Amino acid sequence: MSFQFAHYNYNVKNLEKSMQFYKEALGLEEVKRKEAEDGSFVLVYLGDGKTGFQLELTWLRDWEKDHYDLGDNEIHLAFTTEDMEAAHERHEKMGCICFENPEMGIYFISDPDGYWLEIVPEK
Repeated sequence: MSFQFAHYNYNVKNLEKSMQFYKEALGLEEVKRKEAEDGSFVLVYLGDGKTGFQLELTWLRDWEKDHYDLGDNEIHLAFTTEDMEAAHERHEKMGCICFENPEMGIYFISDPDGYWLEIVPEK
């Protein structure tokens, strides 16, 4: 028996805003979508076009809070890039860099719901 990664989920308050962020910041595109017949939820799966891994964005119609409680926000996804300088410049212009660690050569960006995404150089 073996297991493979399939997807990771983030719940989002504004699906369109989140989808735009992930497209602009990381080049992720919609791969598939599932909508509840009663309109209570929408699931959108984003992919990078290179790997099979997907990020599932879940929008819940009846979510009443202003935000999701992310705790200490130590949980994050990591993305590699072959051009850290260009990536950093793009994210700096977007105003989404939330933490940098120059000693390690990495930094983090924050999406519209406060989820952190680590940017690391391709090895």
